[in-house]
Amino acid sequence: MSVELRPLGVNCNIACQYCYQNPQRDAGNLTQSYDLELMKAAVEREGGSFILFGGEPLLLPEQDLEALWAWGLEKYGSNGIQTNGTLINDNHIRMFKQYQVQVGISIDGPSELNDVRWAGSLERTRQQTAQVEAVIERLLKEGIVPSLIVTLHRGNATPDKLPLMHDWFRSLDRAGIQSVRLHILQVDYSQIQNKYALSLIENIQALLSFAELEQELTTLTPDVFRDVENLLLATDNEATCVWRACDPYTTSAVRGVEGKGQRSNCGRTNKDGIDFVKADSAGYERYLALYHTPQEYGGCQGCRFFVMCKGQCPGTAIAGDWRNRTEHCSVWKQLFEYLEQRLLGQGKTPISLDANLHYLEENMLDDWQHGLNPSLNTKLNEMRAIAAQQPPLTCALES
Repeated sequence: MSVELRPLGVNCNIACQYCYQNPQRDAGNLTQSYDLELMKAAVEREGGSFILFGGEPLLLPEQDLEALWAWGLEKYGSNGIQTNGTLINDNHIRMFKQYQVQVGISIDGPSELNDVRWAGSLERTRQQTAQVEAVIERLLKEGIVPSLIVTLHRGNATPDKLPLMHDWFRSLDRAGIQSVRLHILQVDYSQIQNKYALSLIENIQALLSFAELEQELTTLTPDVFRDVENLLLATDNEATCVWRACDPYTTSAVRGVEGKGQRSNCGRTNKDGIDFVKADSAGYERYLALYHTPQEYGGCQGCRFFVMCKGQCPGTAIAGDWRNRTEHCSVWKQLFEYLEQRLLGQGKTPISLDANLHYLEENMLDDWQHGLNPSLNTKLNEMRAIAAQQPPLTCALES
């Protein structure tokens, strides 16, 4: 995993109303200054390479951006950035090409579908969205293929808006975009829940509609469906962090470096706005507890998808308490069941239906108790190696 380098912390020129970093902004925990040499030394200690992150990393002066990317290219052979795209100019594009910067852009759709990323007035918001759309087109012409992050909410994924979103995805596919990460809206405030969150049924309908749409796309792959299929088949070595038993106090997938070189975690679990110091060692108490806790009390007991889902991201836990399973549990269950059936139709057997599932669960629990966090693929291979020395088992463990 890359290091997330955040020179200006959560400072952002638009600070979207629904952003999971808003608790830090509301608490006044904003970075005022940075030190390039301290950051470089910290990145080296983390073992680089790095991706520039924010807030909005393009608030950084261009000479400092160039200094960081020149260093990153020389040291690690490439660079990365995640941006809202609103500040990209000709010089940035020159630097993207010169310093081999992989560009990720956050945008929720074209025109009015992106209005939730409010810029102070409707005219300014639409103008800003058009500017980002033009940037994506320009990057493609320059041979830079950006990846996109798209959050689903009432502004772009209610039933009346989904056809427009599907058309946009088809146009992105034709243009050559290859990767889109779909997010269900993470809600930290009740007013955001009331204003922008989709209902349970709407979230399910939206995700299933994109799963259907994916079948007709040629180059564009929404990673959430690939992740769930790979989890169901225990080929999950590359699965996104939200499916990998993340410890909120170490967040192994997010090794953050702030402006003065201090280490930090993923901000999705910073519900009280405090960027806590990174712990020295990971703990997996959440996953041991979720497995044994009845579902009516916030756990996952009895769910056949548990070792695949693991209660999902602790940043989306019920009531903002990372000890609970995700508040989107019913949505993910529907998606797992949908893709489970699709795999069965392809003649593949998901581990969720394997007769030996409980052995896999026991082995994963045993590893978590000992501070280990293997992928399902790694654990199954270990179990198969042991099984090969013993009388034959049946189903997936044999193959």
